Amino acid sequence: MIQVYIFFSDNFGGDDQASESRLTLQSTKKKFKQFLKQFHEGNFNYKYRDTLKRQYNLGQYWLQVNLEDLASFDETLAEKMYKQPTEHLSIFEEAAKEIADEVTAPRPLGEEAVQDIQILLSSDANPASMRDMKSETVSRLVKIPGIVVSASGVRAKATQIAIQCRSCKSITTHLAVKPGLEGYALPRRCNTEQAGRPKCPLDPFFIVPDKCTCVDFQVLKLQELPDNIPQGEMPRHLELYCDRYLCERVVPGNRVVVLGIFSIKKVSKPKSRGRERALVGVRTPYLRVVGIRIDAAGSGFSSPQPVTTEEEESFRRLAASPNIYERIARSVAPSIFGFADIKKAIACLLFGGSRKRMPDGLTRRGDINILLLGDPGTAKSQLLKFVERVSPIAVYTSGKGSSAAGLTASVIRDPSSRNFVMEGGAMVLADGGVVCIDEFDKMREDDRVAIHEAMEQQTISIAKAGITTTLNSRCSVLAAANSIFGRWDETKGEENIDFMPTILSRFDMIFIVKDEHNEARDQTIAKHIMNVHMNAGQTAEDNTDGEIPLALMKKFINYCRLHCGPRLSEAAGEKLRNRYVLMRSGTREHEIETEKRLSIPITVRQLEAIIRISESLAKMQLQPFATEAHVDEALRLFQVSTLDAAMSGSLAGAEGFTTEEDYEMLGRIEKQLKKRFAIGSQVSEHTIVQDFLRQKYPERAVYKVIHTMIRRGELQHRMQRKMLYRLM
Repeated sequence: MIQVYIFFSDNFGGDDQASESRLTLQSTKKKFKQFLKQFHEGNFNYKYRDTLKRQYNLGQYWLQVNLEDLASFDETLAEKMYKQPTEHLSIFEEAAKEIADEVTAPRPLGEEAVQDIQILLSSDANPASMRDMKSETVSRLVKIPGIVVSASGVRAKATQIAIQCRSCKSITTHLAVKPGLEGYALPRRCNTEQAGRPKCPLDPFFIVPDKCTCVDFQVLKLQELPDNIPQGEMPRHLELYCDRYLCERVVPGNRVVVLGIFSIKKVSKPKSRGRERALVGVRTPYLRVVGIRIDAAGSGFSSPQPVTTEEEESFRRLAASPNIYERIARSVAPSIFGFADIKKAIACLLFGGSRKRMPDGLTRRGDINILLLGDPGTAKSQLLKFVERVSPIAVYTSGKGSSAAGLTASVIRDPSSRNFVMEGGAMVLADGGVVCIDEFDKMREDDRVAIHEAMEQQTISIAKAGITTTLNSRCSVLAAANSIFGRWDETKGEENIDFMPTILSRFDMIFIVKDEHNEARDQTIAKHIMNVHMNAGQTAEDNTDGEIPLALMKKFINYCRLHCGPRLSEAAGEKLRNRYVLMRSGTREHEIETEKRLSIPITVRQLEAIIRISESLAKMQLQPFATEAHVDEALRLFQVSTLDAAMSGSLAGAEGFTTEEDYEMLGRIEKQLKKRFAIGSQVSEHTIVQDFLRQKYPERAVYKVIHTMIRRGELQHRMQRKMLYRLM
């Protein structure tokens, strides 16, 4: 008769419970074997027996088991797995090993020993929130969604150790170590008795590494989903312990649903001079993972659930309606009045174009980037907040409170292992969605430069602290910024913008949002705001404008992004090519008429932006190809955004929107100022301007150079800044 012993347990209970479990373990193992051998689906498809045999022959010594299948076979067995997973999971793996021995016999010579089988569990139950994990859930099987923010390297953990006494050299082997992050407490005394020898001293044992049995393990850091965080609360984190075949399955930035055993470990002693002691009985929670699934659709605790057949049919009917584009645009922030073109552009951003991988390995991004630039009080931040709510995956951040490491990725030292680990920032966590950056103009220039690669190449390269890697940041960027004077000044033109050309050229559409003083428009806006405040608590059931509800729109966006990847049709491509050439030639004619060598506002980067907008319009209708009508609307959106701003002179300084003569003149003024004044010198603007006016330089150009050098810290002005603005 085979005797089975349990050397550890995560469960709390008395001796009666332990003795009862010993008596029933053998029958439990028999039931597990029956489940693996006898469970079948239609036409006697023995699901787990055949899968176990196939994977064992391929060298994959693990088996994925669905808990709903186990419950349909034996509900009591599934209940035990939920309530006492530590004991029953080990028994399940022993049963799987014995079944593998039966179904794979006879094996080739040299492979007579049966490999251990790891059981990976999955469940279709609704996941719980990380904040619901309390003391009563310890040692229970739980399912939690979240975002992986960091991952350690793969290390080795002993499952059985061998110890040797330093004094008498006796070796004790096959000492079982608890699974998870718990260690093994070495015995204080050696009980080996030898005649004619004194007793061994205290703490004589040391571990013999060569005789230990080890498995791979990895520690992950899980952060709760943004949808689950209450207002004003910090996001919570949970440590994950993955071993054997669960290692290296996810990377930072992945949204996952984790099934595991909610366990506890001892709190490490604080480093002190002996005055403080570790609190007795205090334990830190962590999750011992038994199943992990990457959630590519972003569905988690409160995100869209998997699409049913009825929902899929309703989505296709919705996409086939003739006015779907206008309905989606009206459904973008319906409480905000006006901004029809901006809302249409945001709708294109939410759906996105098609990402393309070329035969040479290079990629073309499909995500659309938009910059809203202009006056305060024009609902730019509200539009960003709405996009955060409606996008399946979204991260909202403010430019002033975000650093380069917070946006891209940071390398920190793990306090337990003292090794460097990497934590993903906002653009890594928003992979596959949208990152909303408010107060974009308040960011430091060095931090803005850090996202250049993330916006165009959609990767983040890290080379620091011995870590050299590349992370994915396949996300759209929706940014909002104010002009440099607080409000947009029509007389200043290009001086309203304090952005480098490199960052401006990466935005597909740039909208100048102005707070225009128009009595009729002001009355309409005031009436709309009154209606919004008076009807704030009412439901939107009496919706006559055909607006799509928020939950349905979120699911529809998620479905379109996953199931549709349109391309340009041949006719649309031909039309776009002709328009591109026409715009370039039209720009050249404009240069000849005005006798100025204007740089071309339409470049290949802007041409690709129009292609992405056309694909997003086709994706809203679930069409495989973007037609000429989609190209016409994409050209119109580009015309009312970037092109109008460029032609009006508001984007001078962006990709070649300033004449070469102006650049040369500004360079000459700056060179003379640097020769006359040392870095950090205090200067009188009025005196400098008068000197340059005598040399026939324009007054505005001189003030622009002085103001730029003051912002960079190269000069200091003696008068107050508001006086300088008045002069400008």
